[in-house]
Amino acid sequence: MKKNILLLLTLVLSIVLAACGNEDKDKKEITVATSPGPYSELFLKGIKPELEDKGYTVKDKDFTELLQADVALQEGSVDVNVDQHKAYMDTFNKERDAKLTNITKIPTVPAQIFSNKNKDIKSIKSGDTIAIPQDPSNTARAYRLLEKAGWIKLDADKDDITITKKDISENPKNLKIKTMDSANIPRILDEVDYAVIPGSIVYASKVDPSKGLLKEDLVDDLYLQVVVNGENKDEQWVKDIKEAYQSERFKKVLDKENKDDYWKIPKQ
Repeated sequence: MKKNILLLLTLVLSIVLAACGNEDKDKKEITVATSPGPYSELFLKGIKPELEDKGYTVKDKDFTELLQADVALQEGSVDVNVDQHKAYMDTFNKERDAKLTNITKIPTVPAQIFSNKNKDIKSIKSGDTIAIPQDPSNTARAYRLLEKAGWIKLDADKDDITITKKDISENPKNLKIKTMDSANIPRILDEVDYAVIPGSIVYASKVDPSKGLLKEDLVDDLYLQVVVNGENKDEQWVKDIKEAYQSERFKKVLDKENKDDYWKIPKQ
């Protein structure tokens, strides 16, 4: 009798372990962490239908802050996020001892210089005030954009994603560069001479992108990415998300959305 009970318990345990091992392999429900902005909307318009055709149920969970979305991704309450670039992800991993992984680059809206007071970048004057984002990765891209405009010069050997105020080698017009929360920049356009606004904030605040005066040149680490928990990177559902971004259906959705070269398409 004891032998039979032991065999039965062993069999039950084997079944449970096998089921756990196949959980991700047979996973058919995907929860995406969404944020207000173009990337989540593009996922829901162009990627969700493609995944549903493959038998997946796609749910979305809203987050007001990207940090909260990444914490949820790390803890496993969501499966995927498409609202961050690699530079942001790397910073999160370092600060939180996390193992988030980027799977593929996706279409990205570049940051631009805007102004409610000036019609072009040539109107820059000595002592003008420029508002730029305060978070490190977006601050770095803003400084590079100011250099592209010809307003400042940066140390030549500085990496594009780690630039700080200390790396400005020349500021001939003594520009006052003011850092602030990205979401607040559109609200103070009347109070500054120029401002650098990331693409997601342009979209969320309904700033007209066609009024941008200069677009950034995107480097690889600043393209938005499909991001998952590192332990899931080889799962089939992750591969299917990547394939969905390369599908004909998604290309058609993107063509419809990409007016006035709004999106920059990455080379895979």
